[in-house]
Order: sequence, then C-alpha cells, then structure tokens
Amino acid sequence: MIKYDRLWETMRRNGVSQYKLIKDYGIDKAQLHRIRKNMVVKTIILNNLCSILNCRIEDIMEYVPDEERTDY
Repeated sequence: MIKYDRLWETMRRNGVSQYKLIKDYGIDKAQLHRIRKNMVVKTIILNNLCSILNCRIEDIMEYVPDEERTDY
C-alpha cells in the first residue's frame, strides 16, 4: 500500500498548507482528498508536489507492504 503520511510532515517543514497548494499552486482539491485517503493519485500531481516542496518522492510517500496479501 502506498501511504502519503510523509507529505504532511514535508509540507509543515516547508511552511506549505493545503490551502496554499490549492490557491497558489493549483493543486486540485479532489487530488488532495485522494492523498488524504491513501488512494490512487495522478503521477503529475506527485511530480508537482515534489517540485513545489523541493523534495524527493520519498519525502511525500512510502510503500508499506500488506503482510496479509499473498498474490504478489
């Protein structure tokens, strides 16, 4: 499972709020909602977030293995 918990900390460190992402950078509210729910997000959004926050992809997301899943 992909989790975006790291995004919120990276945003705090950079002084960027969700409001600022929406109003100043044009990030879609629906995409932020999807991120909050750890749902599928467009790669262009991830690219834009890395650009806005001047960070690496690892600073906004991480892969957490699902230990119960057996169909890998």
